[in-house]
Amino acid sequence: MNRRILVADDEPYVLRVLIHSLERQGYEVQAVANGVDAFERVMQRAPDVLITDISMPKMDGRMLCQRVQEAIPDRQFLIFILTSRTEIEHREWSAALPNVQFLEKPVSTRKLLSRLKEYFAVRDGAVV
Repeated sequence: MNRRILVADDEPYVLRVLIHSLERQGYEVQAVANGVDAFERVMQRAPDVLITDISMPKMDGRMLCQRVQEAIPDRQFLIFILTSRTEIEHREWSAALPNVQFLEKPVSTRKLLSRLKEYFAVRDGAVV
């Protein structure tokens, strides 16, 4: 079973690196450059994981997470907040959301892949 990951980031380089790294691990990846497109994709078909930046055009990552939470209050998928905005307010905001993890840019793809592996192992009931 392919695991679907949606990546929302307006930086083309970040998208390329994440797409390449995730696809090499066998993930099915969709990528968008703003929060509006990400929200539409989530509503069409929820991913297994959403990776989003905070600073994006049209709708930022904070608003995206808020809208997803309102639309799908019993959301079962993980959200990674992947951002260079490391102020305490962003950490506290993300910590208050259910099933959300905060990662600082520049992110180590090895760290991201490790967290994904752990998440799917726990979700699928495997021993970690």
